[in-house]
Amino acid sequence: MEHFPGLLSRRESDRLADRIEEQLRFDGWGLWAVEIAADRGFAGFVGLSRPAFEARFTPAVEVGWRLAPAYWHHGYATEGAAAAITLGFDSLQLSEIVSFTSYSNLRSQRVMERLGMRRDPSDDFVHPNLPPGHHLGPHVLYRIAPTDWATRPAELGGFGGPAAAAHRD
Repeated sequence: MEHFPGLLSRRESDRLADRIEEQLRFDGWGLWAVEIAADRGFAGFVGLSRPAFEARFTPAVEVGWRLAPAYWHHGYATEGAAAAITLGFDSLQLSEIVSFTSYSNLRSQRVMERLGMRRDPSDDFVHPNLPPGHHLGPHVLYRIAPTDWATRPAELGGFGGPAAAAHRD
């Protein structure tokens, strides 16, 4: 939660889980729990969602991830996000998928770049849910279209990596 305004309270966390479950029921897609096959441990979540705020680029579908620090630097975010993007383009026929984060979140920006997503600095924005002047307010926006995804490196094919299993519950 380093790049979020603060930790979620139990109540906020429960509301987030309820929203995730509701989207999965309503749309048939959303954010998936990530379980690491080697230790069967819950690592976090990854998948597709709709941003819950208005901005120049909304409405949109976002690929996102939130993993516990113990699971960083293993490729799990990239692997899970690749599976979500594949679903978005191949099954849902989306015309674009976006991802965004604060300027300071260089790790997530590197994941977006590994996925083949592109940033146009003119798309960057100040997150509307943060107070004016908040240090996490300035955000970068990355985008990818189906044609760009079709030319991605073969190792970003989606599910089936050796160490992680992302799945919907």
